[in-house]
Amino acid sequence: MPQSVIHVFVAQTGSVTEISFWQMITHSGPLVFSVLLLLVVASVASWAVIGYKAYLVRQAQLHSVSFLESFWQSKRLDEIFGESEKYQRSPIAQVFRAGYVELAKVKQRAQSKEEQGAEVATLDPSTNIERALRRATTSELTHLETLVPFLATVGSTSPFVGLFGTVIGIMKAFRDIGNVGSANLATVAPGIAEALIATAAGLAAAIPAVIAYNYFNSKIKVLASEMDNFSADFMNIVRRHFF
Repeated sequence: MPQSVIHVFVAQTGSVTEISFWQMITHSGPLVFSVLLLLVVASVASWAVIGYKAYLVRQAQLHSVSFLESFWQSKRLDEIFGESEKYQRSPIAQVFRAGYVELAKVKQRAQSKEEQGAEVATLDPSTNIERALRRATTSELTHLETLVPFLATVGSTSPFVGLFGTVIGIMKAFRDIGNVGSANLATVAPGIAEALIATAAGLAAAIPAVIAYNYFNSKIKVLASEMDNFSADFMNIVRRHFF
């Protein structure tokens, strides 16, 4: 099928009729054309989401690696807190910042109670830090997963939308057969070709979206696991040195 042209062979005359894809699209009828337009919009939107999420996930990975190197090389949490401002794209850095802020609040409250001579609560203060870490992890996961469900929606619905356009196109082909009164190849081929374009458009929109959805899900799971591991390491450091 070179140069985006379909060659339709007419058996009765032995001639060959060339039908371009654009001619089939523009002559496919308003309903099928609307289906094709919807699939094109969905495909363009999914590619935009793929590019945007690929950039964000890549930045999150690079910034997280750099932050972890800085974290384990440093000896003071306050120094790490200052350094963490450079890694705004790192979800691990944001989890650390939330834990450090809560740690500072816990230490400040404990010091204030000691100065006032008040009784120190028996509840383990580290539980507040654990809750802060969990909240930050959930927030970062929500941010990372933004727009990813859209890819799943495009991947799961586009083939059915394309199939709907195909069914409409085939119905139009059978109607043309009834109007002409014969079922020769010249009558059937254009309508069937128009119908199959909708199926092809649906698959073209769905396949990249499904591949990208699975890819981003796997990367986000890795980042989620790294955030959980870091939270556990951070709590061990806090309990060892502060409580």
